[in-house]
Amino acid sequence: MGWTFEPGVIAGLLLLSVGYALAATRFRALVVRAGGAAPRWLPPGALTAERSAGLAPRQVVCFYAGILVVALALLSPLHALGERALLSAHMVQHLALTQVAAPLLLLGVPGWMLRRVLLRPPLRDPARALLAPVSAFVVFNLVFLGWHAPALYDFALHFAPLHALEHALFLGLALVAWWPVLGPLPELPRLPHGAQVLYLFFMSLPPTVLGAIISLAEQPLYPTYWAAARAGFLGFPTLSPLEDQQLGGLIMWIPGALGYFLALSIVFFLWLERRSPTESPPYGAINPDLARKPASAR
Repeated sequence: MGWTFEPGVIAGLLLLSVGYALAATRFRALVVRAGGAAPRWLPPGALTAERSAGLAPRQVVCFYAGILVVALALLSPLHALGERALLSAHMVQHLALTQVAAPLLLLGVPGWMLRRVLLRPPLRDPARALLAPVSAFVVFNLVFLGWHAPALYDFALHFAPLHALEHALFLGLALVAWWPVLGPLPELPRLPHGAQVLYLFFMSLPPTVLGAIISLAEQPLYPTYWAAARAGFLGFPTLSPLEDQQLGGLIMWIPGALGYFLALSIVFFLWLERRSPTESPPYGAINPDLARKPASAR
């Protein structure tokens, strides 16, 4: 199974890549002016304040690495293998979109690129509602779990537009789900570090439950894979239908949870570092505007 030619995916990735490059170079000043001034204060969960029109090399690397991961997930032989033969390959594809590509894209986009879009009507109020931690958690996981219901999942495998919608929703809502941890806009702030740890722990539960259900099932959940020609994957020469289903469940169960636990561990150590007496900034340095207000006005 070779590479897949998907005009919609290719056009979308090219549009994002060129748009990012133009916003970072030729039109940077225009994009910054359109968005307005960045806040001077350090929001919860942030390590540094936003630099006006700043763009670090690591951000560029993260963004284009995210684009590359999306391309590999949706255009490489992995896509054809997951669509036609192996559930386990499809689980790898889903985790690549939601746990690798999405956080890389968020890490690569500075706040000033998004301010004009997300903080002005008509998207301002929906963005505030959707990117709130509870909403982000509930919406992403309902959609992610719902698409793995056997009837809908199997139907999408046979109807290309629906399958494309599935992957678009996974990637788009994964950006929403990672926002409380990696969001770049101070006006739509991340959670404080302690709350991020709790949030990521709860994010690890849905893939754990889903993976356990799939891997422990002894009957076929997705008939398409049980009727497909057999193929090998991840070093296994040929997987039987039951072995493929068990492997797919284990991939969702263990790496699916470990991805969030890896992020949780990083956040936890950053939190400990920020709480160190020698590292913690005075309150006024976190939000000087609030620090100048009289106590009665706070």
